[in-house]
Amino acid sequence: MNLKAVLEGILFIVGDEGTTLKEMSNILEIPEDKVKELLLELKKDYEDNNRGLRISYLGNAFKLTTKEEHKEYYEKLVIDSKTTNLSNAALEVLAVIAYNEPITRLKIDEIRGVNSSQIVRRLLARNFIKICGKENSIGKPNLYKTTNEFLDYFGLSSKEDLPELIRNEVVMNDSEDLYDSTYKEN
Repeated sequence: MNLKAVLEGILFIVGDEGTTLKEMSNILEIPEDKVKELLLELKKDYEDNNRGLRISYLGNAFKLTTKEEHKEYYEKLVIDSKTTNLSNAALEVLAVIAYNEPITRLKIDEIRGVNSSQIVRRLLARNFIKICGKENSIGKPNLYKTTNEFLDYFGLSSKEDLPELIRNEVVMNDSEDLYDSTYKEN
């Protein structure tokens, strides 16, 4: 097994959150010294001019980041994406935030069942959402909420103008037996 390739995949999956040496060591089941060695090899691979990423150590975590010298192109991507319509996934993330704010990205992911970090970044860049604080839990994750630009885009004067959510709830009678079935054993 190519552990350097697995390490690269781990760095990709953790995204903005990053990961620590200890976490990588536990996942790969190898000593931290070996993880450092693999990180240095991977970092050297990324130093090649043909690569657009690099490994950075930010906020006490290792993560993949873009190279500073390509910044002008990435800014164009963000600016150009402001003129495009919102994807269904972006609309879904906005709805989750609007109805549950303030909310962490991890909670958004939990509700949606998929990673939302890229969509959250784009919504931040388009100024539809903003960071409104930190949750008082391990890691102090960012809390997100919608902005006035979100309201403007959807023609809402306030958050109270959002359509009411209809929640699907299963209502059971006290007399119903969870294990009672219309199928009986012979």
